[in-house]
This record gives sequence, C-alpha cells and structure tokens, in this order.
Amino acid sequence: MKRSIRTMGAGILLALLAGAAYASDAGQATDLQSYMLAQNEAPASNAARNVASAAPAKQAEFKEPIFSLNKAHEYLGLSTIVAAALTTFTAPGEGCEQNCPPPSQMPPRQTNGTHANLARATVALAAASIATGIAAHWDDIHLDNGISDPDNLHALLGLAGTALMAAAVNKSAKSTVPVSHAGQAELGAALMVVGIKLVW
Repeated sequence: MKRSIRTMGAGILLALLAGAAYASDAGQATDLQSYMLAQNEAPASNAARNVASAAPAKQAEFKEPIFSLNKAHEYLGLSTIVAAALTTFTAPGEGCEQNCPPPSQMPPRQTNGTHANLARATVALAAASIATGIAAHWDDIHLDNGISDPDNLHALLGLAGTALMAAAVNKSAKSTVPVSHAGQAELGAALMVVGIKLVW
C-alpha cells in the first residue's frame, strides 16, 4: 500500500510539472506573437515597401511524409494508449466474493487470456514507442533546459509511464494468486497520455 501511495504521488508530481511546462511554453508563444505584431506596426521604409509590392515569391509548403521515424513514434504512442484502454476493458472480474476456497485450492490463474496478451502487447508498443522516440528526437532532448522543457518532460513521462505499466504486468504475471495491479498500470497509461498531450 505504501508503494502504491508513493507511486501515485510521483505520478501526480510529474503531471503537475507537465502542466507547469505547458503553461510556461504557452506564455512564451504569447510574448513572441506580441513582438511580431509590434514589428508589423512599425513604419516601413521605401525599400521595404517596394519589396513588399513586388510579386511575392512562392514558398514551398512543408509536408511531412506519411511514413517517417517521427510518424512511427507518433503512431506507436497512440497505439499504446488504445491498447492500454482495451487491456483495461478486458480485465477479468474479481472472482468469487463469498465462500471462496483458500488460495491453495483456487484454480490456476489464466495468464494467457485476452487481458494478459493485451497487457504484454501494450508494454511492447510502449517500448517500441520509446525506441523510435529516442531515435527520431535525440536532438530535441536537452538536459541543460531542465525538467520544465516540454520535450524533456514528454520523454520523462513516457519512460515513467512505460516503467509503471511494465512493473504492473510483471507483478501480475509472476503471481500465483490475483494481485492488485490495475491502478499502477492505469497511472502509467495516464502519464503517457499527459506526455503525448504536452507535444501534440
């Protein structure tokens, strides 16, 4: 129980830091917009007017390819969240509620059912998302910017979420009796959702 409270506390702290980073990033964008508006209102020189009246050069519009390392990272991250939701919805019931046999006489746990397979697939998707994210965005991670940088926080939340989900799957898979692991896995998925939302 103490470990669950610590885990939830760490998750809440990371979520609060993510919110703070998002808010500071939004404030910087507003300052930049104000600066650009002020620059546009300044009186233009004759040379600037002449250049502005000339036919504008057509700029090529950037279109990100459908398949790239960045897109693979994005698709894997979103697939992880969908798989986590499906895993949650396929969770088996609690079993018997009254007149339950002792744990030694209970039937063996099902470790190859839909819920267990989806849980393993979710962790595999999360790990693949992390691998492609590191490969695609290695240059975006700057440790000197600190934890409030949205890219750093995205990476940290993704890693923490994956670790929590993997620990929950491992905890349940190695137990011969039902163990409480849903809260830990759901917190991991929630951290990944917050991480995705930061950079979306």
